Amino acid sequence: MRKHSLDRWFLTAILVVLLSSSCTFASKKEMKKKTKGKEVTYDGTSLIVDGKRELLFSGSIHYPRSTPEMWPSIIKRAKQGGLNTIQTYVFWNVHEPEQGKFNFSGRADLVKFIKLIQKNGMYVTLRLGPFIQAEWTHGGLPYWLREVPGIFFRTDNKQFKEHTERYVRMILDKMKEEKLFASQGGPIILGQIENEYSAVQRAYKEDGLNYIKWGSKLVDSMNLGIPWVMCKQNDAPDPMINACNGRHCGDTFPGPNKDNKPSMWTENWTTQFRVFGDAPVKRSVEDIAFSVARFFSKNGSHVNYYMYHGGTNFGRTSAHYVTTRYYDDAPLDEYGLEREPKYGHLKHLHNALNLCKKPLLWGQPRTEKPGKDTEIRYYEQPGTKSCAAFLANNNTEAAETIKFRGRDYVIAPRSISILPDCKTVVYNTAQIVSHHTSRNFMKSKQANKKKFDFKVFTESLPKKLEGNSYVPVELYGLTKDKSDYGWYTTSFKVHENHLPKKKGAKTNLRIASLGHALHVWLNGEYLGNGHGSHDEKSFVFQKPVTLKAGENHLVMLGVLTGFPDSGSYLEHRYTGPRSVSILGLSSGTLDLTESSKWGNKVGMEGERLGIQTEKGLKKVKWEKFSGKAPGITWYQTYFDAPESESAAAIRMSGMGKGLIWVNGEGVGRYWMSFLNPLGQSTQIEYHIPRSFLKPKKNLLVIFEEEPNVKPELIDFVIVNRDTVCSYVGENYTPSVGHWIRKQDEVKAITDNVSLTATLKCSGNKKIAAVEFASFGNPIGDCGNFTLGTCNAPVSKQVVEKHCLGKAECVIPVNKSTFQQDKKDSCKNVVKTLAVQVKCARDKKN
Repeated sequence: MRKHSLDRWFLTAILVVLLSSSCTFASKKEMKKKTKGKEVTYDGTSLIVDGKRELLFSGSIHYPRSTPEMWPSIIKRAKQGGLNTIQTYVFWNVHEPEQGKFNFSGRADLVKFIKLIQKNGMYVTLRLGPFIQAEWTHGGLPYWLREVPGIFFRTDNKQFKEHTERYVRMILDKMKEEKLFASQGGPIILGQIENEYSAVQRAYKEDGLNYIKWGSKLVDSMNLGIPWVMCKQNDAPDPMINACNGRHCGDTFPGPNKDNKPSMWTENWTTQFRVFGDAPVKRSVEDIAFSVARFFSKNGSHVNYYMYHGGTNFGRTSAHYVTTRYYDDAPLDEYGLEREPKYGHLKHLHNALNLCKKPLLWGQPRTEKPGKDTEIRYYEQPGTKSCAAFLANNNTEAAETIKFRGRDYVIAPRSISILPDCKTVVYNTAQIVSHHTSRNFMKSKQANKKKFDFKVFTESLPKKLEGNSYVPVELYGLTKDKSDYGWYTTSFKVHENHLPKKKGAKTNLRIASLGHALHVWLNGEYLGNGHGSHDEKSFVFQKPVTLKAGENHLVMLGVLTGFPDSGSYLEHRYTGPRSVSILGLSSGTLDLTESSKWGNKVGMEGERLGIQTEKGLKKVKWEKFSGKAPGITWYQTYFDAPESESAAAIRMSGMGKGLIWVNGEGVGRYWMSFLNPLGQSTQIEYHIPRSFLKPKKNLLVIFEEEPNVKPELIDFVIVNRDTVCSYVGENYTPSVGHWIRKQDEVKAITDNVSLTATLKCSGNKKIAAVEFASFGNPIGDCGNFTLGTCNAPVSKQVVEKHCLGKAECVIPVNKSTFQQDKKDSCKNVVKTLAVQVKCARDKKN
């Protein structure tokens, strides 16, 4: 009995050990499988990831230009928009603001950002810099680098290369530790060293070429298992891939500098960044789609949209004169909302190109030129039915008919039709069938329910500051990027006999400045301000002044709007007041830069004390705002968070120029008084991320440079895209969503491929009202439609029947739907369906 029990125990023990070993082996095998690395190589056609050729649709999303709380939604929407890759710069001055002191937390958490991209099953392109430009202050280079003895940026300079190598190795080692490279099972498949260097290379002559070669060898020697690119660098040394930046790389890119390199587009500019004083500027999605289709038709296999998410330049991070709002007209706007139709039309383009994937990556290219303005590019895989064609019409005014393989195709003006099987048109770059949206800024009831109780603290004018320079100290070097502000003081004596005697004669104060802005006081009286612009930074401030016999006291406040972000010899750029003189004295011009000594001081007292925070508030005495205040004044009040979960912003109506903080977080620079050529402020609303807010009692602190502003006009707004529209012509190509590829054939997923207009509300909202509907020749755009000369009377009723009360609706776009009486009042007009609806949450919910 005992023997059997022992035998049973022994057998059981062996079984447990075997099972345990088996589980451990299985676990290790599973772990090995999970972390299996992917080899990334390339040839003259494409990048090859894990043995598979890839068409790469990428978008720039910059982690410091949004918040960690926003990242999941932005990345998810990017993937839903048809992207499979996210591109980001690495911001050196964000990660090492002080030499040897590193920051990888909050908005600087690069590892977290990349892991979120990996979680969404997407690839990553890492653009290291060290210089990034990006309309980011100092082009991403930390200020302390300027003060390294003997340094010259971005050239064959020992000091710059030493610091760059340390930085590059630090970032790449961090990525390696976290197993983020594709060779380790991570998402990073591509890297970039330097940025648009050809723009400055000539200035550095042979040293520039040596520097580029050095940078190439540096990253290549680290053997990280990924290819590297250099954008706008046609002579990129092997094995670097030279890549294109611009709007129309299908026409402007000379191509790879070696046959074994693929054609890559690292920046397809989706709009234009804005600077204060700019008029509105946009780039149409039709133009973007045309340029992408053209690039892929000419052997392109990678495109990156710069930017895909617009982003915000929080705090003082923007380059000189660049607005706080960055690439707002991107497919995902500043707030991370889908800007339609840019988002949807490009999504359809990616779907169409994916249908062409096999012939594009494995076929042989062919080109035909049937007419002066027409072109056919197609790819065929020998021995198969695999074929894809791009029919292009470069005529900007008229449609053209192209005959291809026995069929006639009518191609809209300046457009490309995509035929993934060389016979079926699934997409045209000029015909938008995705819906449109109009952005609304709705005044918040919750945040504005009480009258704001503003309190103020005004900075004291400095009298005589320490310093003995005979010229005002250069402003970048004075502030060292710790503040936007630098004070200058001087005193000068005027003999009574030197004052003008002639009646009506006046003395003038003249200040020549290299930028960016300036405020001036003489004998305690505010004389005014002046400023330059992004294109012309230098300016002259000149005002008539009344001098007194004896000593006169001059105070100047030099103002920065960010450091420069481009060009050669960046470390030797200068700004601030340079020449100060008094004109009109009977003794002649008095040059204060030669005859007086200047004192200086960095920043505001409020900055030093941190009064933008709850803790710092108590360090100064605040007064109740009386309705009027001088310049150089701090304002503070409290507000409740705007209702709903929608994006929030502050509208800075009534203000001049300065900085905004909410609960101690830097919202950014505002500049309402710098009007564009249309007489409008360049930016009015300023994004406040929801993560900056508490439900109640949020602290708002504003530093305002200008006098007599009206903070009572400030309000808080909720941002939404609840105005949804459609604008579809009856001759448009039906949505690419009707088609799929099965092996070498493109097949319809439904029996009835028909043209429709789709309207879709975001979130949990439904269509609450049809605000406009016309089947005819309506004019205008989303938010501003009007009837044309032709309209089907039942248009609104038809749309209401299809759409009211639904989160999404589909409307057939054809005559039988809208001309139910079978009468056509304008038979020779190609009809368009324009619809505008309002989305809202169901009141029952």
